[in-house]
Amino acid sequence: MTILNNISLKPFNTFGIDVNAKHFVSVERIEDLKSIYSTEKDTDKFILGGGSNMLLTKAVDKLVIHLNLKGKTIVSKTDDYVLIESQAGENWHEFVLWTLKQDFGGLENLSLIPGNVGTSPIQNIGAYGVELKDHFYSCKALNLETLELETFNNEDCNFGYRNSIFKQEAKGKYIITSVVFKLSTKNHTLHTNYGAITSQLEHLNIKQPTVQDVSNAVIAIRKSKLPDPKKIGNSGSFFKNPVISSEAFSVLQKNFPDPPHYMISETEIKVPAGWLIETAGFKGKTFGNYGVHKNQALVLVNYSDAKGEDILNLSKLIQDTIYRIFNISIEAEVNIF
Repeated sequence: MTILNNISLKPFNTFGIDVNAKHFVSVERIEDLKSIYSTEKDTDKFILGGGSNMLLTKAVDKLVIHLNLKGKTIVSKTDDYVLIESQAGENWHEFVLWTLKQDFGGLENLSLIPGNVGTSPIQNIGAYGVELKDHFYSCKALNLETLELETFNNEDCNFGYRNSIFKQEAKGKYIITSVVFKLSTKNHTLHTNYGAITSQLEHLNIKQPTVQDVSNAVIAIRKSKLPDPKKIGNSGSFFKNPVISSEAFSVLQKNFPDPPHYMISETEIKVPAGWLIETAGFKGKTFGNYGVHKNQALVLVNYSDAKGEDILNLSKLIQDTIYRIFNISIEAEVNIF
C-alpha cells in the first residue's frame, strides 16, 4: 500500500473528467483501510469506488482512497435461495453476470449498471421495476469513528427511491466493505413488464424467458440507449425521476396530453425525467465538447475533455428550464464534488 501524490483521476471516474488528487491510495485489504484511518487521522479523505455516480468539478485536495476490495463468497444455500457476499470493490455488472452464470435469480434487471458493488446500497440502485433493496440481505460497513465493522440488515438501511441511510444520517460515518444478497435458486420471479423488456423478448421470439434471457434483454436495451463510458464519458442517469402530487399531475395533463407516468400511490405519481428533458428540447443537444445524449435525455455526456464545471452548469440549466416549463423540480442523481 503506497500513497501517491498528484494523481489524475480521469481513469477513475466514468465521466472522464481530468482533475488531480492531491494524494491517492488504492486499498485492497480492510486492515489497510483501518490503518489509513488510524494513521491519517487529521487528513481529509475522499472515498472512491467505481467512480460511476459522481461528477468532479475541481481538483480533490484530499487523500483519495480507492476502495479496491475483491472477492465473492457463497455464504449459505438452500433449495430455494442462496446468500452471496461480494466485496465492495467488485464491478457491479461483472458480479451480476457471475450470479446469472450459476442460475441465481434476482439481479438480472440490474444488468449493465455502472459502478461497484460497495456503492450499490448507498444509492439503492434500480432499473426496469427492480431495486437493490428487493434482494439486499445485509452489508458490512467500517465505522470510521471506532474502526470496527458493523452489520446493517435491510431494515437498518432505510431504503428509499435512490436513497438509503448511507446518504442520510450515516453519510460520511461509514464505508461499506461488503454486501450480502439473497437470490433465488429456482422458481425465479421474473420482472418483464417494465419498459421495453417485453418487446425485446418478443423480438427475440422468447416466450418462456430465463433469468439470463431477461439480463440479455436489459443489456440490449441499455446499449441501445446509453453510451459506453469507455467511449463517451457519462455517469448514466444524471437526474432522478420526480415524484409529484396527483394535483400537480392533473395540471401537467392539461398542458401536455398523455404524459408518461407511474402510479406510486393514490396521491403520488412518478414522471420520467427523461421525458421532461426531451420535451424541453434538450435531447441530443451539444455544447461544444459536452451535451445531452442523442438516445437518452437523462444522460449528460463528456465527448472530449470537458470540464466538470461545464457539465454541472448544463445540469443547472436543464433543472431551471424544466421548472420554468413544467413547474416540476428534478434532482441530480449523481454526487457532485
